[in-house]
Amino acid sequence: MRKQIRRITLGVVGLFALLFVNLNVIAVLQADELRTDQRNARGLLAEYETPRGAMIAGQGAASEEIAGSTATGGRLDYLREYPEGPTYAHVTGYHSFVYGRSELEASFNEFLIGSAPEAFARNIADLLAGRQRAGDTLQLTIDPQVQRAAVDALDGRVGAIVAVAPATGEILALASAPTYDPNPLASHDGDVVREAWSDLAGRDVDPRLNRALRETYPPGSTFKLVSGAAALESGVRPSTAYPDPPALELPLTEATIRNFGSGVCADGSSITLERAMAVSCNTTFGQIGLDLGNDRLVRQAERFGLNHDWDLQMDRIAGSVIPDDLDEPSTAQSAIGQRDVRTTPLQMAMVSAAIANDGELVEPRLVRHVEDISGRVVTRFDAEPLTFAGSAQAVSGGTAAALRDMMVDVVEDGTGTGAAISGVNVGGKTGTAQRGEGEPPTVWFTGFAPAELPEVAVAVVITDTGAGDTGGGVAAPKARAVIEAALAGNEQD
Repeated sequence: MRKQIRRITLGVVGLFALLFVNLNVIAVLQADELRTDQRNARGLLAEYETPRGAMIAGQGAASEEIAGSTATGGRLDYLREYPEGPTYAHVTGYHSFVYGRSELEASFNEFLIGSAPEAFARNIADLLAGRQRAGDTLQLTIDPQVQRAAVDALDGRVGAIVAVAPATGEILALASAPTYDPNPLASHDGDVVREAWSDLAGRDVDPRLNRALRETYPPGSTFKLVSGAAALESGVRPSTAYPDPPALELPLTEATIRNFGSGVCADGSSITLERAMAVSCNTTFGQIGLDLGNDRLVRQAERFGLNHDWDLQMDRIAGSVIPDDLDEPSTAQSAIGQRDVRTTPLQMAMVSAAIANDGELVEPRLVRHVEDISGRVVTRFDAEPLTFAGSAQAVSGGTAAALRDMMVDVVEDGTGTGAAISGVNVGGKTGTAQRGEGEPPTVWFTGFAPAELPEVAVAVVITDTGAGDTGGGVAAPKARAVIEAALAGNEQD
């Protein structure tokens, strides 16, 4: 009997020990994770007791509040408001007591509710003084003029636009279409919130998807910038001549790569690399892929950021990819941006930004700094190199200069004339990516301006196209509008 009692006693003690350990794990190790989990309604509701910090786009007289909080006097003390909701929806995201948070509302939540580690001392002082805690303000890199130009350019289309300052990584515009109004999702009326969510979820094209950051597309001929970079880095010159057939026969298969229109790109005898870039010659870049081989093409793509996780000030950024085990036909097809290559608009904007910035990648960012309620800067996000494979130098300065010259030729006398701006040297590259048989293409433009000292790099992708649509005809004019807005803003500064 004593032995049985001893066993039961030990078992009970063991269970209490396990319970004690579990409680400490929850209370100490998992406390922060559980508190910030969007499924924790108690934590989310507690956030409404604090005036949530604002988000400010632009600087000085041109600045505007794009997210703010208003006292309600109701059960939920503060209502989140977005004065121009659809214009900035994919930047701000939404803050909802039903569906949680997204975009900057999610990734900078601790700052916005004033609970970041940087606010610890201030919060203790506020507590002792009996003052209410206040959220911190995000000062964004978004330029309202450039953002509106991007949103206007996308009006009625499905796609995305990203504009970035090459030397600093500051994102000047980030637009995805179709867009939505986050205000109903921030309502304190649960029925209004759920009805708005149901409406968005039920649409044929989901407006909640941030196509600039979380959707990848076949880049088509914009990827020839990467292939061209790999060729130049391997010793090819812009003046190097290649054969100019109407079709390139691929080894190990009966498949071929044909040019747009199924003709030759020059006179049928030969064509230089620089001219092949200007007219977007598929057979030339297919041959470049064969010459380079899998390793060199993939390695160059990875130096620009493909096959890597991106560190941006938002969560869940989609990775751009190129398979690293390409056979010869697949390498040729990948070199023209087809096959299994997939990129985000952000990725292609950063390819142009690196070329514009003497080959160096700079980490893209949406938040310049964070201020407390008194205007004191509590956290600053300075320009930082974006390092892949041990270096932020995607290509050498010489290769970047050669690519810039070729991209100017694309806009002046090639497929990208739709992006030309009078009095400004614009560099760019068009793309018309084929999808499945019978499906319309995905069209692109990526580029920068002014070529002498680039101030803005941009990428445009449009997916709701017709059979005859091209990157030069559809995407390039939209890029021109965004570039013009960026340059006009810089002149005013």
